[in-house]
Amino acid sequence: MTTVEQVDQTPPPPMRLRELVFGAACAAAVRAAARLGVADALDDRPMEVEDLAAAVKTQPHTLRRLLRALSCQGVFVENPDGTFGHTEMSRLLREDDPHSLRYIALWCTEPWTWAVWPQLDEAVRSGDNVFENVYGREFFAYLNEEAPESAHVFNRAMTTSSAQSARDVAELLDLRGVTSVADIGGGQGQVVASLLEKHPALHGTLLDLPGVVENADARLRDGGALAERVRIVPGDCRQDIPVQADVYIIKNILEWDDESTRRALANVRKAARPGARVIVIENLVDDTPSMRFTTAMDLLLLLNVGGAKHTRQSMVDRLTDAGLVIGEVRPVNAYLHAFECTVPA
Repeated sequence: MTTVEQVDQTPPPPMRLRELVFGAACAAAVRAAARLGVADALDDRPMEVEDLAAAVKTQPHTLRRLLRALSCQGVFVENPDGTFGHTEMSRLLREDDPHSLRYIALWCTEPWTWAVWPQLDEAVRSGDNVFENVYGREFFAYLNEEAPESAHVFNRAMTTSSAQSARDVAELLDLRGVTSVADIGGGQGQVVASLLEKHPALHGTLLDLPGVVENADARLRDGGALAERVRIVPGDCRQDIPVQADVYIIKNILEWDDESTRRALANVRKAARPGARVIVIENLVDDTPSMRFTTAMDLLLLLNVGGAKHTRQSMVDRLTDAGLVIGEVRPVNAYLHAFECTVPA
């Protein structure tokens, strides 16, 4: 009887470090493929690079180089006959894929990111964002006033991410006996829309900045299927939360500086009745299978707004300091955890 020897495929440290320091090339290659629309142009059948180049208006020889670099990472596959085909990852760059990450890929590689990443050592040294030093103004002001294309990408990325995670949130939460839910800082309202669709007797409130909620999910706006069961409130949760509900949902917004996080939680506590549930949903940088992603996002938050992703303990500390009573902490999916809290009597 023969046995097959298991070969360790882990690259040796010198090779792995070389790969890491060329990580920018990999990110740039993904961005290029997304901007060129390569995944959208590629059929279910493998294609000759000449045909694919004609479809996306590139040079065949340089497109082959791009695809070869991506194929080494599992994004597309180069076949023995020289054609290229899809992989599970490359399909996620298609705009029509139900789990598309096209706009996430673009957002994480926007032009401003290449200017601030080299300043990471300074951010680590000072503990502050470096974006304002590079661009001369606060991050979101720059985005909305100086970089409209990047702001559009950001909005599409957040909408995509929220729509995908909203289904997971709706599956996770037990809302039996609940009559009202408030999505605080809920963007365009994908989470509250998913909850209202799942629970026909539920009424909801969406609160976010005026420029955000004016583009709320069509299901929530006048004439939408859920419009009669939702109230849209323009506002800043760091200033005030003029909303009462049985359940408050706070998803992926407690990533600012500590003072802003403290104010937002204090405002929830002030608005909520005793016994109300407060469900905080966040990415964590520990105790999660997505640490390579969340720790990278944590560093990007440091660079652009001086914010941070949380560890499980740092989230517990902030919720406890706000006077909330923490119950279960459960994974929503591979990227998110839900902290179930109540407002004490």
